[in-house]
Amino acid sequence: MANRLSVIVTRTGDDGTTGLGDGSRVGKDDLRIAAMGDVDELNSTLGLVLAEPLADARLAADLRRIQHCLFDLGAELSIPGYVALKEEHARDLDACLAHYNATLAPLKEFILPGGTRAAALLHVARTVCRRAERAVVALGRAQTVHPPVRQYLNRLSDLLFVAARHVNQAAGTGDVLWKSPNSRVGE
Repeated sequence: MANRLSVIVTRTGDDGTTGLGDGSRVGKDDLRIAAMGDVDELNSTLGLVLAEPLADARLAADLRRIQHCLFDLGAELSIPGYVALKEEHARDLDACLAHYNATLAPLKEFILPGGTRAAALLHVARTVCRRAERAVVALGRAQTVHPPVRQYLNRLSDLLFVAARHVNQAAGTGDVLWKSPNSRVGE
Protein backbone atom coordinates (compact mmCIF):
# COMPACT_ATOMS: atom_id res chain seq x y z
CA MET A 1 0.00 0.00 0.00
CA ALA A 2 0.97 3.61 -0.45
CA ASN A 3 2.54 5.69 2.30
CA ARG A 4 0.27 6.83 5.09
CA LEU A 5 -0.47 10.53 5.11
CA SER A 6 1.30 12.41 7.86
CA VAL A 7 0.89 15.83 6.27
CA ILE A 8 -2.52 16.70 4.83
CA VAL A 9 -1.65 20.01 3.16
CA THR A 10 1.04 19.26 0.55
CA ARG A 11 0.15 21.87 -2.10
CA THR A 12 1.06 19.29 -4.77
CA GLY A 13 -2.52 19.36 -6.06
CA ASP A 14 -2.54 23.10 -6.65
CA ASP A 15 -1.79 22.44 -10.33
CA GLY A 16 -4.99 20.40 -10.78
CA THR A 17 -3.36 16.97 -10.41
CA THR A 18 -3.46 14.40 -7.66
CA GLY A 19 -1.37 11.39 -6.76
CA LEU A 20 -2.48 7.80 -7.16
CA GLY A 21 -1.44 5.08 -4.75
CA ASP A 22 1.31 3.93 -7.13
CA GLY A 23 2.94 7.39 -7.08
CA SER A 24 1.76 8.48 -10.53
CA ARG A 25 -0.09 11.77 -10.94
CA VAL A 26 -3.28 12.35 -12.90
CA GLY A 27 -5.69 15.21 -13.39
CA LYS A 28 -8.25 15.70 -10.65
CA ASP A 29 -10.90 15.25 -13.35
CA ASP A 30 -9.50 11.86 -14.44
CA LEU A 31 -12.07 9.04 -14.71
CA ARG A 32 -10.21 7.11 -12.00
CA ILE A 33 -10.38 10.05 -9.61
CA ALA A 34 -14.09 10.54 -10.35
CA ALA A 35 -14.77 6.89 -9.52
CA MET A 36 -12.69 7.09 -6.34
CA GLY A 37 -14.52 10.25 -5.30
CA ASP A 38 -17.93 8.67 -5.83
CA VAL A 39 -16.92 5.61 -3.79
CA ASP A 40 -15.60 7.92 -1.05
CA GLU A 41 -18.89 9.84 -1.07
CA LEU A 42 -20.78 6.55 -0.80
CA ASN A 43 -18.69 5.53 2.19
CA SER A 44 -19.32 8.92 3.82
CA THR A 45 -23.05 8.56 3.17
CA LEU A 46 -23.03 5.19 4.90
CA GLY A 47 -21.28 6.90 7.81
CA LEU A 48 -24.21 9.29 7.96
CA VAL A 49 -26.65 6.34 7.95
CA LEU A 50 -24.70 4.79 10.82
CA ALA A 51 -24.94 8.03 12.79
CA GLU A 52 -28.69 7.35 12.96
CA PRO A 53 -30.02 5.06 15.68
CA LEU A 54 -30.54 1.71 13.93
CA ALA A 55 -32.63 -0.77 15.90
CA ASP A 56 -31.11 -3.67 13.96
CA ALA A 57 -27.61 -4.39 15.29
CA ARG A 58 -26.92 -6.84 12.45
CA LEU A 59 -27.68 -4.17 9.83
CA ALA A 60 -25.36 -1.72 11.58
CA ALA A 61 -22.59 -4.35 11.65
CA ASP A 62 -23.17 -5.19 7.98
CA LEU A 63 -22.98 -1.52 7.02
CA ARG A 64 -19.74 -1.08 8.98
CA ARG A 65 -18.24 -4.11 7.22
CA ILE A 66 -19.36 -2.64 3.89
CA GLN A 67 -17.58 0.62 4.76
CA HIS A 68 -14.33 -1.31 5.17
CA CYS A 69 -14.90 -3.06 1.82
CA LEU A 70 -15.56 0.30 0.17
CA PHE A 71 -12.29 1.60 1.57
CA ASP A 72 -10.53 -1.42 0.06
CA LEU A 73 -12.41 -0.84 -3.21
CA GLY A 74 -11.16 2.76 -3.20
CA ALA A 75 -7.62 1.50 -2.65
CA GLU A 76 -8.02 -0.85 -5.61
CA LEU A 77 -9.11 2.07 -7.77
CA SER A 78 -6.23 4.18 -6.44
CA ILE A 79 -3.56 1.69 -7.43
CA PRO A 80 -3.87 0.53 -11.06
CA GLY A 81 -3.35 -3.22 -11.20
CA TYR A 82 -3.94 -3.75 -7.46
CA VAL A 83 -6.70 -6.21 -6.54
CA ALA A 84 -8.53 -5.95 -3.21
CA LEU A 85 -12.07 -7.16 -3.91
CA LYS A 86 -12.90 -10.70 -4.85
CA GLU A 87 -16.08 -12.38 -6.04
CA GLU A 88 -16.67 -13.51 -2.44
CA HIS A 89 -17.33 -9.90 -1.48
CA ALA A 90 -20.29 -9.74 -3.88
CA ARG A 91 -21.47 -13.13 -2.63
CA ASP A 92 -21.43 -11.74 0.91
CA LEU A 93 -23.79 -9.00 -0.26
CA ASP A 94 -26.00 -11.67 -1.87
CA ALA A 95 -26.29 -13.36 1.54
CA CYS A 96 -27.20 -10.04 3.16
CA LEU A 97 -29.80 -9.42 0.45
CA ALA A 98 -31.38 -12.82 1.08
CA HIS A 99 -31.46 -12.19 4.84
CA TYR A 100 -33.07 -8.73 4.72
CA ASN A 101 -35.38 -9.50 1.82
CA ALA A 102 -36.76 -12.66 3.50
CA THR A 103 -39.25 -10.79 5.69
CA LEU A 104 -40.30 -8.12 3.19
CA ALA A 105 -43.60 -8.27 1.33
CA PRO A 106 -43.24 -8.55 -2.45
CA LEU A 107 -43.34 -5.20 -4.20
CA LYS A 108 -46.55 -4.52 -6.09
CA GLU A 109 -45.85 -0.83 -6.73
CA PHE A 110 -42.81 1.35 -7.10
CA ILE A 111 -41.73 2.96 -3.86
CA LEU A 112 -40.53 6.47 -3.16
CA PRO A 113 -37.48 7.22 -1.03
CA GLY A 114 -38.71 8.06 2.44
CA GLY A 115 -40.32 6.71 5.54
CA THR A 116 -37.91 6.96 8.44
CA ARG A 117 -34.88 9.22 8.33
CA ALA A 118 -32.55 6.20 8.31
CA ALA A 119 -34.44 4.64 5.38
CA ALA A 120 -34.36 7.91 3.46
CA LEU A 121 -30.59 8.11 4.04
CA LEU A 122 -30.21 4.53 2.82
CA HIS A 123 -32.00 5.60 -0.37
CA VAL A 124 -29.55 8.50 -0.71
CA ALA A 125 -26.71 5.99 -0.27
CA ARG A 126 -28.31 3.80 -2.96
CA THR A 127 -28.34 6.66 -5.46
CA VAL A 128 -24.74 7.57 -4.65
CA CYS A 129 -23.85 3.89 -5.10
CA ARG A 130 -25.46 3.87 -8.55
CA ARG A 131 -23.43 6.95 -9.48
CA ALA A 132 -20.25 5.28 -8.25
CA GLU A 133 -21.14 2.23 -10.32
CA ARG A 134 -21.62 4.40 -13.43
CA ALA A 135 -18.24 6.06 -12.79
CA VAL A 136 -16.55 2.67 -12.47
CA VAL A 137 -18.20 1.47 -15.70
CA ALA A 138 -16.98 4.62 -17.48
CA LEU A 139 -13.47 4.03 -16.10
CA GLY A 140 -13.67 0.41 -17.27
CA ARG A 141 -14.29 1.54 -20.83
CA ALA A 142 -10.97 3.39 -20.83
CA GLN A 143 -8.82 1.34 -18.42
CA THR A 144 -8.81 -2.09 -16.82
CA VAL A 145 -11.17 -2.48 -13.87
CA HIS A 146 -11.32 -5.80 -12.05
CA PRO A 147 -14.88 -7.21 -12.53
CA PRO A 148 -15.64 -7.73 -8.80
CA VAL A 149 -15.52 -3.95 -8.32
CA ARG A 150 -18.49 -3.48 -10.67
CA GLN A 151 -20.26 -6.52 -9.26
CA TYR A 152 -19.86 -5.28 -5.69
CA LEU A 153 -21.31 -1.85 -6.43
CA ASN A 154 -24.20 -3.36 -8.40
CA ARG A 155 -25.11 -5.71 -5.53
CA LEU A 156 -24.61 -3.00 -2.94
CA SER A 157 -27.14 -0.66 -4.53
CA ASP A 158 -29.68 -3.50 -4.44
CA LEU A 159 -28.85 -4.18 -0.80
CA LEU A 160 -29.25 -0.52 0.14
CA PHE A 161 -32.73 -0.52 -1.45
CA VAL A 162 -33.71 -3.64 0.49
CA ALA A 163 -32.13 -2.28 3.69
CA ALA A 164 -34.23 0.90 3.40
CA ARG A 165 -37.37 -1.22 3.12
CA HIS A 166 -36.19 -3.35 6.05
CA VAL A 167 -35.60 -0.29 8.25
CA ASN A 168 -39.05 1.11 7.42
CA GLN A 169 -40.68 -2.23 8.14
CA ALA A 170 -38.85 -2.57 11.48
CA ALA A 171 -40.05 0.91 12.45
CA GLY A 172 -43.62 0.06 11.49
CA THR A 173 -43.55 2.75 8.84
CA GLY A 174 -43.72 0.60 5.74
CA ASP A 175 -42.88 1.60 2.20
CA VAL A 176 -43.91 4.93 0.70
CA LEU A 177 -45.80 3.81 -2.38
CA TRP A 178 -45.67 5.75 -5.63
CA LYS A 179 -49.00 6.79 -7.05
CA SER A 180 -49.24 7.54 -10.74
CA PRO A 181 -50.03 11.19 -11.42
CA ASN A 182 -52.75 9.89 -13.74
CA SER A 183 -54.45 8.11 -10.85
CA ARG A 184 -54.32 11.29 -8.74
CA VAL A 185 -56.31 13.42 -11.18
CA GLY A 186 -59.20 15.01 -9.37
CA GLU A 187 -57.78 14.44 -5.85
